Amino acid sequence: MELMSSMMQKISLLEQKIDKQTQEIQLKDRKIAELEEKIKALQKGEDAPHSSTAEDLERRCLQLQTQVWEMEQFLNDYGLIWVGDRHEELEDLESLRDDELLAKRIWKPGEAVVSKHQVDFDLILKNVKGLNMLVGDGVSHVEHTPGGARLKQTEPLSMTLYQNGIVMSDGPFRSYEELSAQQCLQDIMDGYFPSELQTRYPDGVPLQVTDKRDVVFQERNLPGSFPGHGQLVGHSKLSKVEEPSEIPGPKSFLEQFWNKDPKSSTHSEVMATRDTVGAMRQGSDGAQSSKEIVVGTPRLPALQRLETAEGAEGSAPDVCTLRIKSESGEQMYVIKMLFSETIGDLRQHLAHARGGDSDSYEIISTFPQRVYADNSRSLQECGLIPNASLLLRRRDPFPPEGTGLQTA
Repeated sequence: MELMSSMMQKISLLEQKIDKQTQEIQLKDRKIAELEEKIKALQKGEDAPHSSTAEDLERRCLQLQTQVWEMEQFLNDYGLIWVGDRHEELEDLESLRDDELLAKRIWKPGEAVVSKHQVDFDLILKNVKGLNMLVGDGVSHVEHTPGGARLKQTEPLSMTLYQNGIVMSDGPFRSYEELSAQQCLQDIMDGYFPSELQTRYPDGVPLQVTDKRDVVFQERNLPGSFPGHGQLVGHSKLSKVEEPSEIPGPKSFLEQFWNKDPKSSTHSEVMATRDTVGAMRQGSDGAQSSKEIVVGTPRLPALQRLETAEGAEGSAPDVCTLRIKSESGEQMYVIKMLFSETIGDLRQHLAHARGGDSDSYEIISTFPQRVYADNSRSLQECGLIPNASLLLRRRDPFPPEGTGLQTA
């Protein structure tokens, strides 16, 4: 009986454990089922938005491509090219790839193999047109300047084809028998730019070919000897260069004028301006660039007395010194005038010194560029005080528009 009772107790305990474990298993099954449903829901949610997102992205990509195309067409109508942001690595890589592809198309790998057949001028002209289209001949590019940007076209490189050789840009004449000329033309006939230009123009350059296949180039014969006295470089070494105290030859007009009889009234009038003119007539190296002529005006004695009187008082006189260069640049007129005198008075003084018609020339200044055409304006109003340098220019009966000179 005790054995039976102990066995019954154990059996009841086992049944209780089984029931408990069964309940736990059922609870875990329910949790597993819930989790599986959640996983399925998440999977369905991910699959559905993914397809819609891809479609949205494709649609957006097409819209952006259309906009970019329209912008490029708009810029093309005005001769512009969109260059983008050069600081982005992606665009840099793409530009490098484009450059590599372009280089493969316009530069021939390795050295040109020169053929022995004659030069095909028609093939060269045809291939040059195609190469110019590759590098964008006639297309304006945006060039950045310190003040902004401007449109600029690539300047073509001139090339002249003669019957017996070629001339590239400003270079020397090269015969077809020279190896460099043969390689240059062979590259073009093979559809590439001349390899000799690759270092100077890595992106290519338009070629402007002048066809003179029927003309024989003739080099100019240099003279056998120089028609004058000279000295060979390195022929002799001078220990010291002797500088002459006076320039040989006839004295200048100004020196002859100053060395006249001191009793002359004109001589006494210009002696006061001798020191000033003597300092101005020397250039930076002491060389005389043009013949200087001191113009004697009727008011010069009064100006001399005014300078002397006001110089003693310590105040600057209202006298200006004008240096006027002739049309040919061979004469330099030095005139002293009052601030209140006019451009018309200046023309009268010049006409008295030069002779001829005073309206046959224009009085201009270089800095700033200006034409002094109003004879009624005073020197002070024109800003020609206390000193000024002017130029004379022949008057054009039919002046072109837009010369860029201001009229005073």
